[in-house]
Amino acid sequence: MDKMSSVKKLCICAICIALCCVLPMAFHAVGLGSQLSPMHIPPLLCGLLLGPVYGAVCGVVGPILASLTTGMPPMMRLLHMGPELCAYGLFAGLAMRFIRTHHMSLDLYISLIAAMLLGRVMGGLAQWLVVSLMGTGETFTLAIWATSYIVGTLPGAAAHLILIPMLVLVLEKARVIPVRYPKVKAE
Repeated sequence: MDKMSSVKKLCICAICIALCCVLPMAFHAVGLGSQLSPMHIPPLLCGLLLGPVYGAVCGVVGPILASLTTGMPPMMRLLHMGPELCAYGLFAGLAMRFIRTHHMSLDLYISLIAAMLLGRVMGGLAQWLVVSLMGTGETFTLAIWATSYIVGTLPGAAAHLILIPMLVLVLEKARVIPVRYPKVKAE
């Protein structure tokens, strides 16, 4: 299978943006929204499938649309969540573009872990900036960042590391996305 058409990429990106609205509602309905960070899944998936530009667009548009249509996340939270999710999509796409181990699973895990770490750094920086500029007297320290962005997100990170590579591999096997490492037939 050759490269995806721009129409197919736009459709997949639109589905990922819609998932930014639907997944949090579904997860919150069963009490797992805060623990598993469902809104983080679509930008990461979009970046891995379609590349950095589509991933970044999904990471920006998805949470804004979700906030406007469902009220989640609250508008104030978008100020630091938007840069975090944008970074997830951007860095997942960049990593998949440049990392080539000749093992799809390894490419996915390296890209996903790198994007998740860089996204959390970006989210922490954005939150520090918001807290600093608001002048509310709150503080945002490295310890608060580590607790909220690393320790507090471990269940979600573990779920993402299980779910997202499986989704990508299933989509590749179903030929929804191009096969990354086509097998060469021996004659």
